[in-house]
Amino acid sequence: MKYQFSYLISLQFLGFRFSGWQKQKNAKTLHEMVDKSLSYVFENADFKTVGVGRTDAKVSAHFYYVQLFTAKKIEEIDFLMALNANLSPDFRATNVQQVAVNFNIINAAKIKEYHYYFSFGDKNHPFAAPFLVNIAENLDLELMQAGAKLFEGEHYFHKYCTKPSENAIFKRTIDSCEIVRNTILTANFFPEHSYILKVRGKGFLRYQIRLMMATLFELGKGNLTLDFIKASLKEDNDRKYLRNNAPSSGLQLFAIELKETI
Repeated sequence: MKYQFSYLISLQFLGFRFSGWQKQKNAKTLHEMVDKSLSYVFENADFKTVGVGRTDAKVSAHFYYVQLFTAKKIEEIDFLMALNANLSPDFRATNVQQVAVNFNIINAAKIKEYHYYFSFGDKNHPFAAPFLVNIAENLDLELMQAGAKLFEGEHYFHKYCTKPSENAIFKRTIDSCEIVRNTILTANFFPEHSYILKVRGKGFLRYQIRLMMATLFELGKGNLTLDFIKASLKEDNDRKYLRNNAPSSGLQLFAIELKETI
């Protein structure tokens, strides 16, 4: 076997100036930057990395897993220090732990929690742009909170996915979905009031949460109704994806709970 050792790196990153996780031609990506930093740590030693999943351009992560495969054993504390010394300020590695070489972070059973941060009303300070999406119109927050609860449970999410893969599974379960006051991400240049859409589930379709958020924005503006959301989640929905997508900068992968022993 080429790689005899495997490790899970817990990573945080600010995605605002990157074109998502996946490596692409002529674009600055998160995966590319992680591998570049690791190449300095390992010098000439061979390694391979796999991310826990893709993220869209400008999406950030409070918690993200990178699985590292190497041909030699590493000293975890020294490695963590060396990695952080070589990562740009957009990244921070918080932990590293050895796992079995046959462990697969992509296929491992897990629960993901996403947060979408937003405010409405007066325009935000420009420094808030990487973290908060601002809606100029006043929003009916109570109605949006009621709408968010409609996404909980098992539903058909055909309308909440853009360009699905051929084998995409649209019948999915959302464990929890709520809009709450933001007390997690704060700064003195944030508006007095901001909010979070919190969504937890086993897996999400491409753009699913951003399409859900956009729908809730339209609900809050008075352009859609609760009945529209109910109908959009039924098995007999028209299966045409919604065109209105919320900006990516407000989205953050907040937590990952692995459901199997590593």
